[in-house]
Order: sequence, then C-alpha cells, then structure tokens
Amino acid sequence: MLDRQVPDVTFKTRVRDESIGGDNPFRWQDLASRDVFAGKRVVLFALPGAFTPTCTTEQCPAYEASYPALREAGADEVYCLSVNDAFVMYQWGKHLGLKNLKVLPDGSADFTRRMGMLVKKDHLGFGQRSWRYAAVIDDGTVRGWFEEPGINDEGADEDPYGESAPDKVLAWLKANPRT
Repeated sequence: MLDRQVPDVTFKTRVRDESIGGDNPFRWQDLASRDVFAGKRVVLFALPGAFTPTCTTEQCPAYEASYPALREAGADEVYCLSVNDAFVMYQWGKHLGLKNLKVLPDGSADFTRRMGMLVKKDHLGFGQRSWRYAAVIDDGTVRGWFEEPGINDEGADEDPYGESAPDKVLAWLKANPRT
C-alpha cells in the first residue's frame, strides 16, 4: 500500500447552507478525493461502520482525543471514512460530539474498493464494509499504512482494533516528519 496514490473518487457529502432555510438547511456537494488530499498531510482512518460498537466506543473517540497531538506531529487534517451515506455519517458525528475530525461518507464504497479494503459482512447484516485501517497520506500518496491483521470476508467475525489506533499513527508521524 505504501507509495501508491489514493483513488480518484467523488464523495457525496452534505454541507450546511443557511440560504436554504428551514429545518434541514443542507445541500449536496461533491467532494473529490484529490481535493481532500492535495497539498496536505492527512491522517485517514477507516472503519466498518457508524454506530457500531468498537467504532463508536473506541476508535473514533480515540482519534478525536488524539487530534491535537496528531496535528502537532504534522497532520493537517484527520478524516474518518466509512462505507455509510452522508446522512448516517453526519448524525454519527453529531452523536459522538465530534469537534475536530472530519467524516467522509463512502456510501458506494468506491474509495474503499479501490484501496483494496472492501470486505463482505453479509453474515452480520452489514453488507459490504471497510476493513479497519489507517493511513498517512502526503499530497495524495500513501506514506504510512496501519492495517488490522487478518483481513477477512464473510463468515469470519474477527474485528481487531489496535494496529490502526491513533497512538501507532502518532508514533509514525513523530518518526517521519515532513520533508
């Protein structure tokens, strides 16, 4: 995975637009992955799903708490990606009280598939989801890679979390400052 370009895909996002008015002042906005990663050092972490146990109680809160340290170590942005739609990702971020992390909805799994991290979790009723991983991406190129062991597909219920934790990413950032 190292030294490869991230996929060029379009994320379907919702952004607040007060000119719309009403109870739901949001509009659709396409966000190109090249714009997310261009000219920046981005920490991206991907997880199986919003509102799922480990993602909600451990991984996302750990990254939110580690955000200041990740920024201090050189990350320009920290994104959480999941194969969920923009509505789910927005509500999940709101539920978690996220103040610093940005969420990326990969509802069609285009990014996840092209990263080689798409797994089938039909046996759990999840459908296709992302395997848990994190990456440090410099100007669109993967420089640091943190994948949970044992990537598995349908029939295996393992859901490890440790290799993609923010402390591993933080240690890498400190050992690999931007040049």
